[in-house]
Amino acid sequence: MRQEPEFFGEADLPLLYIAKRLKEALALEDLLTGAAMNYLVEPDTYRGGIIFASERIGAFFYVAPEDLETAQTLLRNQGYKPYQTK
Repeated sequence: MRQEPEFFGEADLPLLYIAKRLKEALALEDLLTGAAMNYLVEPDTYRGGIIFASERIGAFFYVAPEDLETAQTLLRNQGYKPYQTK
């Protein structure tokens, strides 16, 4: 279920996924809601493009640290590539 930041308190939420298009963000919201997972989604900027690199706005999805592994598996099973820290 989509939650507000206050729901997670002071927890440092790991980034699960960056949706680059609205259609993708809406599909991901449906997927996470259908799986009864609590998540936070916020707009933020990311660098995109290879030849013409620019800052773009995307939907950044976060989950509680204890739900990260389950959420990543859910996304992989549906063909998404979860965000991986470097």
